[in-house]
Amino acid sequence: MHYITRYYGVDIGEYNKIKETAMKNHAGVWIDHKKAVIVRITDGVENILTIDSEMEKHVRYSGGTPEDQHEHRFSNHLKEYYDKVITHLHGAESVLILGPGEAKGEFEKRLAIELSGAKIDGMETEDKMTDHQIAAKVREHFSQQHLMNQSS
Repeated sequence: MHYITRYYGVDIGEYNKIKETAMKNHAGVWIDHKKAVIVRITDGVENILTIDSEMEKHVRYSGGTPEDQHEHRFSNHLKEYYDKVITHLHGAESVLILGPGEAKGEFEKRLAIELSGAKIDGMETEDKMTDHQIAAKVREHFSQQHLMNQSS
């Protein structure tokens, strides 16, 4: 019988210690214009929170005062929605951003402005995912990130 004694160049005993301390205070956000799923991992305890944007479907109009007002309201609503998500990220050492479209890039810019203490640890394009898939992706990302930092 063969037993694995090393993982990414680290002894299994050391790996288990690293794994326990790897997730001190990290967050992952899957975001689009309709909702955000936030996964917070603090000292190994995982919490999942969903925030709905409560935004109507966005339709782009060209020109005209009523359309400009609609566009302005949409932009303001997005800003408020992103700020609401950011309030749940305070204290995170690093943040992974996931999502299918342009919202993740918009959110990254807003996050960089509003939450200067957190490191944006990555941004990945991910289509629809369940809350559990998002949580697994976030756990995996920060576990691997920590292991890579330990071995270098």
